[in-house]
Amino acid sequence: MSETMPEGRIEHAQAGQPPLRPAPKIAFSCSRHFNGWLTDEGISLALTSYKTGLLLFVGAGKSGRPRLFRRAFPRTLGMYVDRETLCLGTLYQILRFRNTLQANQKHGEADRFYVPRTAWITGDIDVHDMALDKEGRLVFVSSLFCCLATTSDTHSFTPLWRPPFISRLAAEDRCHLNGLAMKDGAPAWVTAISETDVADGWRDHRRTGGVVIDVQHGEIVARGLSMPHSPRWHQGRLWLHNSGTGDFGYIDAARGTFEPVAFLPGYLRGLAFHGRYAVVGTSNARGEKRFEGLALDDRITEKQTSPLCGIFVIDTETGDVVHWFVFSSGILELYDVGVIEQCHWPMALGFQTDEICRTYDLAERMPPSALRPNGGAPMPSGDMAVH
Repeated sequence: MSETMPEGRIEHAQAGQPPLRPAPKIAFSCSRHFNGWLTDEGISLALTSYKTGLLLFVGAGKSGRPRLFRRAFPRTLGMYVDRETLCLGTLYQILRFRNTLQANQKHGEADRFYVPRTAWITGDIDVHDMALDKEGRLVFVSSLFCCLATTSDTHSFTPLWRPPFISRLAAEDRCHLNGLAMKDGAPAWVTAISETDVADGWRDHRRTGGVVIDVQHGEIVARGLSMPHSPRWHQGRLWLHNSGTGDFGYIDAARGTFEPVAFLPGYLRGLAFHGRYAVVGTSNARGEKRFEGLALDDRITEKQTSPLCGIFVIDTETGDVVHWFVFSSGILELYDVGVIEQCHWPMALGFQTDEICRTYDLAERMPPSALRPNGGAPMPSGDMAVH
């Protein structure tokens, strides 16, 4: 089963970006029951691809084949998404979107319509994993500064925490801090490619220098990993990717070891869960120097296969790949993956067309303290949205 998106044009999120260029023709194929799984579970998937500069939604199609929605923003990396909120890290901004649809409302065929409401200008700080804490505050990883941070209305960002082996904040990508796992609404663990404290030092430790760090105590809970990414706490386990070997698995807390559950033919990044299922992103990393010399290349050769870019759905109880969705052209890498619960078809508003000029979402009612010019009466309650 395959589908090809027609050629179009890539839009850019900010003024001053390079002129529009032809969008890549995106082709994909999927396992026979992937579309049915999305339908039965009532979910859609969100993906980011930084090289292509795309935010992608994958939803179930009525024809029996999944359908793909895309919106272009420069260098899309880390992402947080739920039914009401989408946060997206881009080249020099973090954008926060809000779903403007109420229950039983639709925008065209979409039952989720994410509209950008807030933007923070961060500079190019290499925003990786991000999440909302229990207070609704956005917490994200800045790989360039090797720290956890939050947004600021007055500065590029506000640092929150850095690994104990990082002596100071500097725009040097010393250890390539990348992954963030939350527990009980607070940052709990992070992943880094190495424990180095010199500029770009992580590149010499890609095969075995990877670590998992306990944020609260500043302790290393696992060592010897190969380019770990995407730690997530789910159902009592800390799951993550040992990306340099192509393995998805979890940390055995008692032994401090990584326990592989499934091998996938690609460079693993992006991880989300839906019940017992793990949704894993893979990239075709061949041809990039940062990925050369990893065990992943040898394992792909041994298994007589080729690296793939796509999504694999893994049953965490058996380690079996039960569904897959693979790009055959147009997309070579993915960074982040998200599951949107109780959503059949999401859409997001971008900045290229004038649609954003014609989209309105008013507050339900004026607050009691609102000014009423000329003694006017308060506005009646109710929503008004014009698309």
